Amino acid sequence: IMAPEKSSPGLRCWLILTFTVFLQCVCVAMAYMYFTSELQQMQDKYFKTSIACFLKEDDNSWDFNDENLNDPCWQVKWQLRQFVRKISLGTYEETISTVSEKQQDGPRLVIGKGLQRVAAHVTGKSRSTTAFPVPNAKDEKILGHKITSWESSRRGHSLLSNFHLRNGELVIHQTGFYYIYSQTYFRFLEPENDSTVGIRKKNKQMVQYIYKVTDYPEPILLMKSARNSCWSKDSQYGLYSIYQGGIYELQENDRIFVSVTNAQLVDMDQQASYFGAFLIG
Repeated sequence: IMAPEKSSPGLRCWLILTFTVFLQCVCVAMAYMYFTSELQQMQDKYFKTSIACFLKEDDNSWDFNDENLNDPCWQVKWQLRQFVRKISLGTYEETISTVSEKQQDGPRLVIGKGLQRVAAHVTGKSRSTTAFPVPNAKDEKILGHKITSWESSRRGHSLLSNFHLRNGELVIHQTGFYYIYSQTYFRFLEPENDSTVGIRKKNKQMVQYIYKVTDYPEPILLMKSARNSCWSKDSQYGLYSIYQGGIYELQENDRIFVSVTNAQLVDMDQQASYFGAFLIG
C-alpha cells in the first residue's frame, strides 16, 4: 500500500495566505456595506431634521396629530413654532407696557384710528383790547362775568380738536380725564386828571373762576384763584395775571367756561389771556 503524499510547507503557507486575504476582503466589503448603509440612514435622518425640514418640500403638516409625534422633522417644526410664539408674546407684552406708559403722559390711543388728538386752546381775540363780556343771564347762577370773546379760529394760537366753542364754552366730545387751564390778564390804565385817583387805585379785587356745566341744574365751580392788589400811585398801568389749572373728569357734552370779576380790567391779549383743556386719559 502506498502512503499518502505529505503537503509541502510552501503550499500550506500559500493556502493560509490566500484564506487570510479572502477573509480580509470579505470583512472590508461587509464594513463598506455597513457604513454605507449607516451613512445613508444619517443622510435621510438629516433631511428630516433641523434646517433640512424647511429646505426640502415636505408634505407633513405643522398641525398636531398622533401620526406626527414620532417624526423628527415635525418635532423640530413644533419646537420652532413654540419658540416663535414665546418671542412674539414677549414682544407683545413689552409693546403693551410701553403703550400704557405713554398713555399716562399723553392723549389716549384709539385702535384703528391712530393717535387721537383731543385738545382745545382758545385765546383773546386781539392784542391790547379790553374784554367786555355780555351780562350773565338772570337764571345763570355763577360768580363773576362769563368771558365769551374767545378766538376759536386757527388765526393766532387757537386750536380746536374734538372740541367746539359755543357762547364762550368749550363743549366736550369724549368722556375722560382732562387737564383744564386758564389765564386772564388784568390791565388797568389810570385816567389822568381824575380827582378820585387815590380811591380808584385801591381794592382792585381780581378773581378768576372755572365752571363746569352738566345735566345738573346749576353750573359747578371747579377752580378759582384771586388777587387783591393796590397798584402804586406812581404807576400808569396796573398789570396782573391769574393762572390756574387742574385735572377733572368730564363727560360727553359737558361744557366748561371761565368767568372773572372786574371784567372791564381784563385785557384779551392773545398771548396773555387764554383758556383750554386736553385729554390725558
